[in-house]
Amino acid sequence: MERITLALSKGRIFTETLPLLATTDIVPQDDPETSRRLILETNRPEVRLLIVRATDVPTYVQYGAADLGIAGRDVLLEHGGQGLYQPLDLRIARCRLCVAVPEGFDYGAAVQLGSRIRVATKYLKTAKAHFAAKGVHVDLIKLYGSMELAPLVGLADAIVDLVSSGNTLRANHLVEVEEIMSISSRLIVNQAALKLKRTLVQPLIDTFAETLHDQPDA
Repeated sequence: MERITLALSKGRIFTETLPLLATTDIVPQDDPETSRRLILETNRPEVRLLIVRATDVPTYVQYGAADLGIAGRDVLLEHGGQGLYQPLDLRIARCRLCVAVPEGFDYGAAVQLGSRIRVATKYLKTAKAHFAAKGVHVDLIKLYGSMELAPLVGLADAIVDLVSSGNTLRANHLVEVEEIMSISSRLIVNQAALKLKRTLVQPLIDTFAETLHDQPDA
């Protein structure tokens, strides 16, 4: 039996993907928040889910370990998107990629043309391109989490990170000073799978597209 595999991360993306999967009559048999299983069967025997780190979703799809995936725009920009077809913006897991600094920090002076700034982030490619476009020299410090801590202990002048409500920034006396881009999650497809498994892959894409078309773009 021919099968298709969809890779996604647990948490917000998984939760917000469930209604979309339901439109294609796909219901996971386990909840990744309570199960240790990383391969989830569904009510449809020809469809299974892979639960992986958000940053790894494009890699699984690129190399064919998964036929499709759901990944944030931020992750795709860092990955590069090689070998991936990106047919749909699913408009889920929305947030924004921003620059934030400690309260009272003079960001305007820090990013004058030709100046140099230290920035902590896990989005190295995006941050580098952003500051290069402003003519600012940037020393990038790679971190994987607790980004807000970096300016508080003198590790960096600023951070580039995802912001949703802004509550974590405020709790740590940081302020958002610049929005780099809006972020949402995309459906990505392995290009070979699109050709070789079209009878399974294309109906899923079409149903997602129809569902999104009928939804208001909030």
